[in-house]
Amino acid sequence: MTWHEKRDAFLAAMRHRPQVMGILNVTPDSFSDGGEHHEPKEAVAHALRMVAEGADILDVGGESTRPGAVAVSAEDELARVLPVIKSLGALDTPVSVDTYKASVALKGVEAGAVIINDVWGMQKDPEMPAAVADTGAAVVLMHNRAEADETVDIIADMRRFLDVSLSLAAKAGISETRIMVDPGIGFGKTADQSLTCLNHLDELCEWYGLPVLLGQSRKRFIGHVLGAEVHERLTGTLAANMIGLARGARVLRVHDVKEHAEAVKIFCATEGA
Repeated sequence: MTWHEKRDAFLAAMRHRPQVMGILNVTPDSFSDGGEHHEPKEAVAHALRMVAEGADILDVGGESTRPGAVAVSAEDELARVLPVIKSLGALDTPVSVDTYKASVALKGVEAGAVIINDVWGMQKDPEMPAAVADTGAAVVLMHNRAEADETVDIIADMRRFLDVSLSLAAKAGISETRIMVDPGIGFGKTADQSLTCLNHLDELCEWYGLPVLLGQSRKRFIGHVLGAEVHERLTGTLAANMIGLARGARVLRVHDVKEHAEAVKIFCATEGA
């Protein structure tokens, strides 16, 4: 497939059935799998496993976005992600670059990524809207906050934030056909606020009429409800993600691909029946 064929095939497939996005953190310090796939050879091998297990998309990230993580330079981030993205270029499976830096997004797309997954909704780097527009890549605009505040109306805050992100996209000339939105569950939110976002996901779908990406895999709110450590949260993640699909989500960003690919098949079979 050409680059444009990969991008367009993903955008079409997402509207046909929910997509499973496999998480590929090329980092030493991500909250769940930091250091497990830090070397390019290990990262590519894990990517191929996820594709075999049913991943529709591979999301490659070179900087941990967990609370308290140390920021890395664009140079270091590029050194981590570019060899992996280039190595995955021969696959028909589309690749996403998980970054809020315009320079990393540009180089990531140049290396073969067809999606830019920005956890700051193009509001952290002022060059990002132009970068997304210039590349022609699909983009994920996620709601985020610098820190959690339990007094905030999180649904109203999310709408204000995403309104700004979508305004930036419109000014840059980014077609809505290339845009996804993400409630940012677990980012700058208390456990209760994350649950509120999931409970109101159908409203997010209705506000903008755009595909919604949901990233809940192994998140703290699941541990809060279950009293479970990070690697004991698969069942809770599956339950939360099936609720998300029922409320309109189109992409699930997950660590455990096989289990979610199977769950999505059951969900789709039930919907079809």
